Amino acid sequence: MSEIGTSLAPETLMMRHGYNPWWSEGAVKPPLFLTSTFLFKTAEDGEEFFQVALGKKESNKTQGLIYSRLNNPELEILEERLKLWEDAEKASVFASGMAAITTTLLALCKPGDAVAYTVPVYGGTAHFLKDMLPQFNVRALPVAAGEDAPGAIARLLASPEGAGVKVVFVETPSNPSLESTGISEMREIIDRSGSKALLVVDNTMLGPVFQQPIRHGAHLSVYSATKFIGGHSDLIAGAVMGSAALISEINVYRSFLGTMCSPFVCWQIMRSLETLKIRMESQARCALEVARYLEGHPGVQKVLYPGSVKPGSRQAAIQKTQLSGFGSVMSFEVRGGKKKAFEVLNRVKVAHLAVSLGGTETLIEHPKTMTHSEMDDALMSQCGITDGLIRLSVGLENPADLIADLAQALA
Repeated sequence: MSEIGTSLAPETLMMRHGYNPWWSEGAVKPPLFLTSTFLFKTAEDGEEFFQVALGKKESNKTQGLIYSRLNNPELEILEERLKLWEDAEKASVFASGMAAITTTLLALCKPGDAVAYTVPVYGGTAHFLKDMLPQFNVRALPVAAGEDAPGAIARLLASPEGAGVKVVFVETPSNPSLESTGISEMREIIDRSGSKALLVVDNTMLGPVFQQPIRHGAHLSVYSATKFIGGHSDLIAGAVMGSAALISEINVYRSFLGTMCSPFVCWQIMRSLETLKIRMESQARCALEVARYLEGHPGVQKVLYPGSVKPGSRQAAIQKTQLSGFGSVMSFEVRGGKKKAFEVLNRVKVAHLAVSLGGTETLIEHPKTMTHSEMDDALMSQCGITDGLIRLSVGLENPADLIADLAQALA
């Protein structure tokens, strides 16, 4: 731990928290530790380190270094910094966002349990919940995302079908419909029902700068750190934040499944954290200009973006409670269906036709045939994922250039 404490803003602490330069010859940045294993000073230390790592013993000491599948200096410094964004007790980093989600759900659910989840949700998450968890005798129960989701969860938990719900998994805003679901309201519903279910929120779309689910009652906040946290489209990673007890439980599974983040990727993410706030704020300002342009375009049927909701609506009320910004991801539906959508995608020159989001470059894609193609047609229709829907993740380009690019693509 550095000597400056944690009373400063996260963007300030990203420069030095969790690391002392004098541990490494005065190096201002943490060096990269590419070692698989670490020396024990004594056999007694080795015994204690393993007991703590396996959850068989609690210790007030910092976990000793053992083996890079269990812990590593890069991993530990990164986790110390990540948790500050949501004021969480502990964070854990993973090899990908899906590694974070799957390891978390496998750690929390046992055969006979159920996971209630909001839809739409990222296609990979939907596939794991709907098609893979049932192989472990864990049921997946979908409810529609948005302002009515807490009520749907209340009815589910009160029904015989909801008796075994162990996790309520919420992605907010939802991907790609960008609907917000009330986090604090969802937590109140769970607590009032008497359920022991844990509220897990996928915070990839707005976090950690514009939304902090832990502060609003979520037990765990999960991320694809590939997106804004990594932010440069050059790494794959995931993260989970929450209480020390829950993260320790998840880390036991991470250790044995081997889903941890590599030292080099941890080192890359620490670089990215230093510019996270200014990147996300700049992208959000640009996205708002792009959204306003699309809202007035005659070839665009509708724009789905947190900054485009009607003032005074229930969506606006949720946003006022838990959002400090609108982010930089939006979806828009073009008139003319798939044919027109593909024309737009094939004509863009500044935006990159590629999946993912949250990078420094603008990314554009077709959810129905790409990121969400694992969903069945009925669910896609229910969630508004149409042939004409395009998802846009706005980067750091000049907004005028992006608008001109979209204008010629839509023409």
